[in-house]
Amino acid sequence: GLRSIPSLSQFPRLRYLWINNNKIQDLAFLVKNYCLTELYLNNNELTDISGALKHLCSLQILFLHNNELKKLGKTVKELKGMISLQTLNLFQNPLAYDPDYRLYVIYFLPSVQLLDRKLVTQRERESALHLYNPKRAWVMQSIAFGKRVDASLGTTVGSSRCMQPARRPIMPSVLKGFGNVQVMDLLCSFCRVPFEDPKDAVLVRATTRSLMEFSSVDWNKVATCQERRLKNKAEEPLEKLTVQFR
Repeated sequence: GLRSIPSLSQFPRLRYLWINNNKIQDLAFLVKNYCLTELYLNNNELTDISGALKHLCSLQILFLHNNELKKLGKTVKELKGMISLQTLNLFQNPLAYDPDYRLYVIYFLPSVQLLDRKLVTQRERESALHLYNPKRAWVMQSIAFGKRVDASLGTTVGSSRCMQPARRPIMPSVLKGFGNVQVMDLLCSFCRVPFEDPKDAVLVRATTRSLMEFSSVDWNKVATCQERRLKNKAEEPLEKLTVQFR
């Protein structure tokens, strides 16, 4: 039946605090308790937590269910600095009736793994990203890495297409009589050699090109720094799609 609690500043190393099942409306008594890791505030009469909890950066478990919190944006903004927060309960508050409530919390509090007694799934994270940041979702799906790959002309490119056998270019008379290596040395020494057919010049130049190899992954399945730090299990290897072309 407590309606208020005196300041707990004399307990700066306090880590666990249960004050659920009371009638508390103000959290000013927590202003100096920076070491809190578990805080149980469920079943009280809280209407607003703005400015009361944002300093609790070490908090891992927070129960706020069955209160009178109405403003979803202000409540989530107060919790954004809790980079270690893993378990959060907000159900049985007026804000929980917002149509996009769960996805909103998942997107803006990415460290939360258990929300309202239900595990946050990868599908929900993807849906939240598409809903609140479609541009970033598109970029993450389209980004890839490219690099040069040494390969000779005529090598297989990709899984279904192969380079056609190179036809022999018609060299100008000035180059006849030289060996293949000498011809290539001359071509490298002179930028413009008068070929009888322009296509032959293109073909000779193509022999000096390398393959381009692009690899892409599904970035929605790549764990963030916070998720890697909080997860206890080893990460599964990512599936990578690699495409080669000249």
